[in-house]
Amino acid sequence: MAETPDLFGTDTPPPGRGPRPLADRLRPSRLSEVVGQDHLLGAQGTITRMLARGSLPSLILWGPPGVGKTTIARLLADAAGLAFVQLSAVFSGVADLKRAFDEARARCRRGQGTLLFVDEIHRFNRAQQDGFLPVVEDGTVTLVGATTENPSFALTGALLSRCQVLVLERLDRAALSALLERAEADAGRRLNLTEEARAALLAMADGDGRYLLNMAEQVLAEPPGPPIDPAALSALVARRAALHDRAGEAHYNLISALHKAMRASDPDAALYWFARMLKGGEDPRYIARRLARFASEDVGAADPAALPLALAGWEAYERMGSPEGELALAQVVLHLASAPKSNAAYVALGEALRAAAETGTLPPPKHILNAPTRLMRELGYGVGYAYDHEEPDAFSGQDCFPEGMARRVFYRPTERGAEAEVKRRLAAWAARRAEIARGRKR
Repeated sequence: MAETPDLFGTDTPPPGRGPRPLADRLRPSRLSEVVGQDHLLGAQGTITRMLARGSLPSLILWGPPGVGKTTIARLLADAAGLAFVQLSAVFSGVADLKRAFDEARARCRRGQGTLLFVDEIHRFNRAQQDGFLPVVEDGTVTLVGATTENPSFALTGALLSRCQVLVLERLDRAALSALLERAEADAGRRLNLTEEARAALLAMADGDGRYLLNMAEQVLAEPPGPPIDPAALSALVARRAALHDRAGEAHYNLISALHKAMRASDPDAALYWFARMLKGGEDPRYIARRLARFASEDVGAADPAALPLALAGWEAYERMGSPEGELALAQVVLHLASAPKSNAAYVALGEALRAAAETGTLPPPKHILNAPTRLMRELGYGVGYAYDHEEPDAFSGQDCFPEGMARRVFYRPTERGAEAEVKRRLAAWAARRAEIARGRKR
């Protein structure tokens, strides 16, 4: 049960406070009332099975805003018979943690367990996170941390090894609709919206139940009048900002989606992810840099114009700025997604780097070294060098690998785009080189 019970009824605010917000009034009182998380709270859900076994481990609840992390933590304490203590990593420091741990130890001596809920747990630094280890390990507290950031990046390995990570999903249309119906039941009337505006309201929530209820509260506060259409709704409520933390996982997820869509030769999907990044406030210069990388990594010599076009789009953005320059980047996205693909250059570089590491400091063969001094000429620099432009077809077939290192093939052109002609040319040169080598042996 919660350590500090609510002294006021659900409809009666405490002295000096206004009415409770709709989202707070509709907060579920049982786990079965939480919507949209059936994989955790359904009949066969992970949390349901934990409670049935009577074994509740420390947990990390990972999910987007407004999907019920705090509510689930509070109701878990009730269901497990634990005292509920809540801290926010934004406002709490070492002294707050020490006090919470000391109080939990005192409860433990009285036979009472503690569920310590830490909101935004990823905001604690490494030392603060390590402070949880002994009290979690000895059972002083059952830790439930909530985070919107990927725990793999945001939390220490030591803390993760002592907790089970549960992923909460963004609320789908059915879950959001259920919340709207609860809001209407609480108000005793339906929202004064056209069907189109109701659909728009659900879309504007973008999977965030708390945000949906806050918007619904604004609609319910409107005086009676004709049904509100989508245009009037947009004027009445603020659209939710796109979820895109430039330093967090959303940043990397969206650039990964853009990269993979271009690699899959899907220009429509690529343009969508490009637009999502722009709407989320991503720096177009970052996108431009990644497009240049893609041009080399995934298109390469299959379309030699790809990299110059990517650089031209980058420069066009720098010259024009936003929003005009974003069209140049969109052109690059479409070109790269539509271009023939080859990662032969990317693979070749990786193999060449490994070979360079394996062979260490082998010097170049002397015949391909310049000899600007007499000493260098006396040492044999440049002896036997064949000037390719003077050879038939401007091809000498000379070996340019270090002495003592067998020839290696790193670059394997594909049959796609302009690289098909490169492959034909390299194959002809390889055959000619082998022929010259056989002649030298004879």
